Amino acid sequence: MSHGKLREEKDCLNCGHTVEEKYCPNCGQQNIQTRQPFHYLFTHFVEDFTHYDGQFWGTLKNLFFKPGKLTSTYLEGKRQTFVPPVKLYIFVSFVTFFLFAIFPPFNINFEGKGKSKLFSQKDKISEIQKALNDAKAKEKWTKEDSIIIAKYTPIITDSSKIDEIEQTFDMDKKLDEDEITISDNNFFNRPIHNKLAELQKKGYKKSEILTGFIETTIHNLPKALFIYLPIFAFILWLFHNKKRWWYFDHGIFTLHYFSFLLLSLLLSLLLYKVSEYCSVPFINKILYLGIFCIFFYDIIYFFIAHKRVYNTKKRVSILIGFLTLWFNFFAFTFLIIGLALISFLMIH
Repeated sequence: MSHGKLREEKDCLNCGHTVEEKYCPNCGQQNIQTRQPFHYLFTHFVEDFTHYDGQFWGTLKNLFFKPGKLTSTYLEGKRQTFVPPVKLYIFVSFVTFFLFAIFPPFNINFEGKGKSKLFSQKDKISEIQKALNDAKAKEKWTKEDSIIIAKYTPIITDSSKIDEIEQTFDMDKKLDEDEITISDNNFFNRPIHNKLAELQKKGYKKSEILTGFIETTIHNLPKALFIYLPIFAFILWLFHNKKRWWYFDHGIFTLHYFSFLLLSLLLSLLLYKVSEYCSVPFINKILYLGIFCIFFYDIIYFFIAHKRVYNTKKRVSILIGFLTLWFNFFAFTFLIIGLALISFLMIH
């Protein structure tokens, strides 16, 4: 906890009670000076956020290497030894997605340069001019070349027709392989079709639409995981004794399990990023092996934790584990699809 300079006075500044040692016996506030050195702000933040006295690191150690122990300990009533489940999940989630935002694991810009952007009118003029020059440069004009020359020459030479660029250019892009078309003959496809038409009318390319779609989906992923927590706990509740295990118990198990998944995801990201900057093949193989081992450990972790927490017979635990993961796979897939559709419709 905080190591600020203690006050000589023994009255609590919060409630007025007498403080015999460091903390007020009535309200629990630490009896420290109201003014501290500047570095105290940083150390206070780090210590309070990570419980630098050992609680935080002990929690991470048990979370990663002793599946199910944190949940069992918490449900037994021993709740001062480790970081509370909600605080743990929020912290791990924040760090994981913060680092993912700074160091994305893959390039989601399908054009390989810059960020996705709308075609400006100047960009369209340049493309029209290039298409026109390419057509005129050919020794023998095809029917398509003649159409391009006849259609684009008046626009380039007559500035008064500059407003026709967007309409003409967008209509011609429907013939391009970059165009996306979806039938709008049913209730579900119609919003997607309308959104595609809106984006393409604004000048978005296929690659730009896909980039924006993935960016928005990744941005909303933390929200999706947070929404899915009670669903995961509910599925656990369905497969266990309702009198012995409360929904609250499954919620604690879920928070610890998802914290582990995010932690393993973060560790995999760090190993992958190191491999990107490492030019030694042997070391890269070790790093990739480490990522594979983490992925394999993610799979068996749930079964180990489930067996230790719910204390069921081995075969029963494995069966319930498979059924739980199977139901969660479909439920989470459904949630991701819904999230993807919402993310797509949110693209501007």
